[in-house]
Amino acid sequence: MSAEQSSNGSSPPGAAAWAYANTWLDDAEPVRAARARAADLGIEPVSQAVANALTLFAATIDAAAVVEVGTGTGVSGAALLAGMVDDGVLTSIDTEAEHQRAARDLFTSIGVDHVRTRLITGRALEVLSRLTDEAYDIVFADSDPAEYPAVLAQATRLLRTGGLVIFADVLGSSDLADPGQRDPEALALRDVAHALRDDDAWLPALLTVGNGLLVATLLHD
Repeated sequence: MSAEQSSNGSSPPGAAAWAYANTWLDDAEPVRAARARAADLGIEPVSQAVANALTLFAATIDAAAVVEVGTGTGVSGAALLAGMVDDGVLTSIDTEAEHQRAARDLFTSIGVDHVRTRLITGRALEVLSRLTDEAYDIVFADSDPAEYPAVLAQATRLLRTGGLVIFADVLGSSDLADPGQRDPEALALRDVAHALRDDDAWLPALLTVGNGLLVATLLHD
């Protein structure tokens, strides 16, 4: 068996396969414009593959109430809204009002009624602490990984049984797989991954989609 093969005998996909998977379902034009605006603002939205996964997750559980940490220019929010029930409401938190103005432009351009989005400018942990217990179907975080453990603590309170917590970019710049990495982001990601894996209240999966998605459903509170 070659060094590139995994322990079960399969080989990881090459760069061409990754590129194909990431563009298999194309963005609508307004979303492409929002990605360009994100580049101008110096932020990185979720990949197309991650956006597709978010839509699928939201649709699979008939999500009606979703909390997003990290609005960006609205790319991930638009993906979540696409999978939510018709009258579902997205609550999205970001520290940058300019980012949220861009997100609002995207939501308007794709025909989302303004009553379906609640954009809150502020620090995520402060806003999350004010939200209602067991009132949400999904908590999605694409923000500072160092805050992920605290976001998980809030998600445990906010989610209904059967709800999903989703963390983005867990296999990105901080190497979750390398125990020798001791920077704050890596330690926080490792704490979240271990907490979800070791707690019987959660059923987790670590997915190699985009820069990595850590997903778990709350089995009981």
